[in-house]
Amino acid sequence: MSSHTSPNTVRASVMEDGLYRQATATRYRTQDVNGLRVFYREAGAPEAPTILLLHGFPTSSHMFRALIPMLAPHFHVIAPDLPGFGFSDAPSRSHFAYTFDHLADVMERFTETLGLIHYALYIFDYGAPVGLRLAIRHPERITAIVSQNGNAYEEGLSAGWNPIQKYWEAPTPENRAALKVFLTPESTKWQYTHGADESRVAPESYALDSALLTRSGNEDIQLDLFLDYASNVKLYPRFQEYFRTYRPPTLAVWGKYDPFFLPAGADAFKRDNPEAEVVFLETGHFAIETHSAEIGEKIIELFPTIRPNDGSLEGGEA
Repeated sequence: MSSHTSPNTVRASVMEDGLYRQATATRYRTQDVNGLRVFYREAGAPEAPTILLLHGFPTSSHMFRALIPMLAPHFHVIAPDLPGFGFSDAPSRSHFAYTFDHLADVMERFTETLGLIHYALYIFDYGAPVGLRLAIRHPERITAIVSQNGNAYEEGLSAGWNPIQKYWEAPTPENRAALKVFLTPESTKWQYTHGADESRVAPESYALDSALLTRSGNEDIQLDLFLDYASNVKLYPRFQEYFRTYRPPTLAVWGKYDPFFLPAGADAFKRDNPEAEVVFLETGHFAIETHSAEIGEKIIELFPTIRPNDGSLEGGEA
């Protein structure tokens, strides 16, 4: 401390730092959505522009643990766990239909219950078809889109989808059983580490996912969603029409060695929204595990002030 710095100045600085840390700290909450308990992480000032982080398979909002503190000084950050994932409820299949339409229904109601009027979307993997359903239902609510390996184009689907596509074409017990290999701890770890610097992948990430996948009934939940993923591909033309019509500010940031979603799926965003920015990272599917700092910096750089979209054409311009 400088000899010219007064104690009052030091105390004020400490208090300001404490208030800042309190305002940007992550909080862990639950919200009742029509009787379903949805777990979510929240950080940042509620009056700041909101960004809704939607995870994918087989993970949860835990994947955003490093990104949230980066975004919190700039955004009101909300990161829910989808039903059947993470720490949200996973009702039995006899009481809850595990389809992407239904997941989107829950997320739509979740955002409304929290009073989120406008928000940017961060979509990854399963989060893409869920979030883009919200966008086509309520384009006026979406202020921007960050797609991190969140596919919306058929050319983005790799041969890694072949066993699942076979199940779409012939939903037999044999084809369903063949997909259980995707639910093993070995497969989960591989999704995180393939194409990535494994020394930068925290082992608790895939260990937590594997533990939650073993919950009673969860195997069939995931197999139901594998089958219903075909509904997302059928909606790709509507998602693309949304991009062309409303042209939300878009960042497609992609782990270029993703074994499921090819770089062509990222480049395709520019076909429907020429102003979309596409960034490739030297990593795999879970790019956020190894490159959260780079992703966070890019989001802050591209979207320093996100204004609400009024739902009219080309990003809300009248």
